Formats: sequence, structure tokens, C-alpha cells
Amino acid sequence: PQRIDVAQRNTTAERVTQRVHPVDRDRKRALLSWLIGSENWQQVLVFTRTKHGANRLAEQLERDGLPAAAIHGNKSQAARTRALADFKGGKVRVLVATDIAARGLDIDHLPHVVNYELPNVPEDYVHRIGRTGRAGREGEAISLVCVDEHKLLRSIERLTRQTIEQVVIEGFEPDPDARPRPIDTGRRNASRNRPRKATGRPRSPDKKRRSRSPSRDRRI
Repeated sequence: PQRIDVAQRNTTAERVTQRVHPVDRDRKRALLSWLIGSENWQQVLVFTRTKHGANRLAEQLERDGLPAAAIHGNKSQAARTRALADFKGGKVRVLVATDIAARGLDIDHLPHVVNYELPNVPEDYVHRIGRTGRAGREGEAISLVCVDEHKLLRSIERLTRQTIEQVVIEGFEPDPDARPRPIDTGRRNASRNRPRKATGRPRSPDKKRRSRSPSRDRRI
């Protein structure tokens, strides 16, 4: 009988080199641009948590002189198809994507994946970096991690049962006194703008006034 080796669930590909670069949250974009330029990356898939974040990062990279495009759920199918074609054809150097938009993406020989923001769900990390290192080829997965994401990183390492190498880039050393902030998932504004349901009956203004005024019996 033939022996078929099946990869264990939630394990990462052996041919994918994983690395974490600790960095302050407001210096991530500068570090990403520096890495792409200094390492001469010609094709890199970058993951963000939110649609707005994907758009903003793609625009910032364009201003840095790096041809970039964003794909997410708010983009039309035609726009996503065009962005992917430009990425595969070399017209776009950086493709910025959300997790949902990247599902089903088939990019041959993708050399680099960058987690610009770590995913909230550790399993998504495995899916993200699985876009590189396919068909027996080498791949590289880089994560830019700020103080807000330390807990997410520990969750990923527990899930994948490994400790990911951390390398601090000179000139991008994180502030040791930085405090973590709540992570923006893109849902806060939506819940804030959602109309509230009425609960209970409103109090009568007359009752308020009566409760505030002393009774006649007490004044006598």
C-alpha cells in the first residue's frame, strides 16, 4: 500500500522562513517600505485587518514610490480581478489584502508574505503564510509586530507550537515604554452608528418634578 503523508492541522510549511520584526505601531509603514526597497522584493502579499487599513496602506506605499493595489470585500469583482492580474504580471509590486479577500487566491511562486497586522484569529496566520512556499519552493513570511499585538503573537506560537524568531531592525527599534492600545477590528464604528433599541418606558417628567419637590406634609 502507498503511504501518504498529510500535514498536521495548524502547522506551518517547513519551507517557509518565518520572522518577526518588533516595531512601533506608527513606524510599521516606514519599515515595510524599507524592507521592500532594501531587500528588493518584487512581489509581496501584505495582510491587514480592515478594508480601510488596506486602502490606506496601498495609498501610502504608492506615495513611497512602490506600485501597490488593495483588494477587499468592498471592491468590485472586476477591480479585484484587475488588481490580481496586475500583481501577477508585475505591474503591481505590492498587493494589500484582507483575510476574506485573499481566500481562494492562487498566486504561483509567491516569494513573500507580510503580516502588516497580526490576525485576531490565530488560525488565519497559518492560512496567510500558506500562500508562500508552495510546490516545493522556498518562501518568506514576515510579521511586523507592535506592543498591541504581543498577546496575538503568543496565541499564534501556542497554536503552531513554535517560537518565531524576532529580529529588531536598526533604526526601527520599538519604544520599550510604549503601552498597548485596543486593536481596531473595523467593527467599532459600525456598532457605534447602529441605532439603539428602546428599553423600558421613558420616565414621566411630572414624576421627576414631584420626586424633586418636598411634600407639603414635611413643610407643615
